[in-house]
Amino acid sequence: MTDRVERSGLQIDANLAHFIESDVLAPLGKDGSDFWRGFAALLSSFVPRNRELLNKRDALQTAIDKWHVARSGKKIDQGEYQAFLHEIGYLVPEPGAFTVGTENVDPEIALMAGPQLVVPVLNARFLLNAANARWGSLYDAYYGTDALDAPPARPGGYDQERGAAVIAAGRAFLDQAVPLSGMSWSDWDGESDPPLAHGAALVGRKDGGLLLKHNGLNIEIVIDRSNPVGKTDRAGIADIVLEAALTTIVDLEDSVAAVDAEDKLAAYSNWLGVIRGDLEDSFDKGGKTLTRRLEGDRYWTAPDGGEHVVPGRSLLFVRNVGHLMTNPAILLADGSEIPEGIMDAVITSTISSHDVLGLGKFRNSRAGSIYIVKPKMHGPEECAFTNDLFDAVEDLLGLDRHTVKVGVMDEERRTSANLGACIHAVRDRIVFINTGFLDRTGDEIHTSMRAGPMIRKGAMKGMDWIAAYEKRNVAIGLRHGLSGRAQIGKGMWPAPDRMGAMMEEKIGHPRSGANTAWVPSPTAATLHAMHYHAIDVFEVQKKLAKEAVPSLDMLLTVPLAGGVNWSDDEVREELDNNAQGLLGYVVRWIDHGVGCSKVPDINDIGLMEDRATLRISSQHMANWLLHGVCSEEQVMASLKRMARKVDAQNASDPQYEPMAENWDSSLAFKAACDLVFKGVEQPSGYTEPLLHTWRKWKKAAI
Repeated sequence: MTDRVERSGLQIDANLAHFIESDVLAPLGKDGSDFWRGFAALLSSFVPRNRELLNKRDALQTAIDKWHVARSGKKIDQGEYQAFLHEIGYLVPEPGAFTVGTENVDPEIALMAGPQLVVPVLNARFLLNAANARWGSLYDAYYGTDALDAPPARPGGYDQERGAAVIAAGRAFLDQAVPLSGMSWSDWDGESDPPLAHGAALVGRKDGGLLLKHNGLNIEIVIDRSNPVGKTDRAGIADIVLEAALTTIVDLEDSVAAVDAEDKLAAYSNWLGVIRGDLEDSFDKGGKTLTRRLEGDRYWTAPDGGEHVVPGRSLLFVRNVGHLMTNPAILLADGSEIPEGIMDAVITSTISSHDVLGLGKFRNSRAGSIYIVKPKMHGPEECAFTNDLFDAVEDLLGLDRHTVKVGVMDEERRTSANLGACIHAVRDRIVFINTGFLDRTGDEIHTSMRAGPMIRKGAMKGMDWIAAYEKRNVAIGLRHGLSGRAQIGKGMWPAPDRMGAMMEEKIGHPRSGANTAWVPSPTAATLHAMHYHAIDVFEVQKKLAKEAVPSLDMLLTVPLAGGVNWSDDEVREELDNNAQGLLGYVVRWIDHGVGCSKVPDINDIGLMEDRATLRISSQHMANWLLHGVCSEEQVMASLKRMARKVDAQNASDPQYEPMAENWDSSLAFKAACDLVFKGVEQPSGYTEPLLHTWRKWKKAAI
């Protein structure tokens, strides 16, 4: 049993309490007794409200289920449907005209457009890599990926032929982004300043190299004739370094497996380390021990001879968990667990106060703000709850009002249908709205679970409601003044090994008016940064601001199959696709506590998976099972068939525990089965309750 200490009626894991009092509060000069007293008072106010909001979710879902059952087989009339949703409070009136009033926002969020990383807080090495991904080598990104339309590098040392192709591609990028007057960059000899044509400026010099600025982003031209690449180059260019991941979301939510005090302490410790600037991680590579640390800022000489400083690190958000889950790290006086989202809000903000007070080695927010992404909120009442909670956290910590900023994930159906009202509820602290296709689809399926069988999962992206969802997110954000104050974001590119395809497709995000979009790696951030040189997002936003917001009719069109009779082969193919992805993710979550990793899909293509992918797959299978598209026997046969495939895909991992033939002893396989066969009854279709339960059992058995 966990050792606990009592503080103001709260029962707190002893190690967590020591960490907060010694490592977090003491450097802030805060009294531990006052902190715990204030924390307990905050909980007494917000825990009941949290429960009421979750009860309302359940009540709304019950009403919607009954409505669909009563109209079984009938086509949904949007007028009738929306009237019903207004009647039960699922839809609320649009707020009047308003403009968000967020102040003290860093330029990376408000005034710049560029890639965004999401990184699991529990992996210190990945966290440091992401924080340092503010700058990335274009030459390295081209050389090591399929983004370059050239033969792959030959084994062995440096491939001169591929290197030449990389250099040519780099020059082509410069010609497109920062063209020269009367010549190509291939003709520039480096003997004098390049004659920039238009749209770019020379803002710094260092060691013979140049720093250019275009569309708000920096481009470093590294000049080094002693470098193996630079010495063969006409101008001595050894590399082109792009300002890449402007912002990074340090994730305590979907990409981690944190189920108890031990896990939460590790998460909070890493967040403190990166905020304090002293987080390190050592690892073995090729027989050598390497150590990762945070990069410092970059110093240049400005054209006027003064000092020009540019940030060396990505600006960090921290993503707290949503309102649903509780955690045993802290117990109330009655022995019940406190809501994990409230715990995250208090503790991550307290840690971030180190940055506000300038106590760290580096500054994260030069504007003195704390940036928290809040996921999985259902509608404006839950956004208002978060706003009030952040008010209370600021009061507890003695912070100015609206120091704590919020990013709203537009990933639940009730939020996207009431997005204007959600923004209004946090209008003076909002710095971010972002769509999440997978979670949004999972909630789409669960909300309308009783309406009938859904179309196949792969067809979802082509549906009208998805197009309306993505366009509404941008249009409503622009309507309420987010441009120039906040990020309007788009979702993740899931395939880190398919950079060529990413370069073809992901340019659609800045073209859609999004001033940030998620990428799966620092290399992907470097490549995606090129899109923000090709597209002036803020000019796009000016044009889009004049367009109408897509109607609710499109957004609320349920993606039902409409009487399609799939063949046995089609049903088996769909079940196998869902089951393979589900098992490939769950086995790492349960057995190893890995919340996000590159998981081979059914075609052995590595995809970045987190709980959002799990939610859609499990809910889709549960929906087809509920409506008789498939039987329990078919589902179980698919799960067993795909367990063997996942075992084979992980055969080279000595730590892997096979599921096949261990049907009764593999906790991972049992968890996967629960996610499908108990999927209909899961709150909002979320996977966390079952994952947490099975992971705790696994940890107890280790």
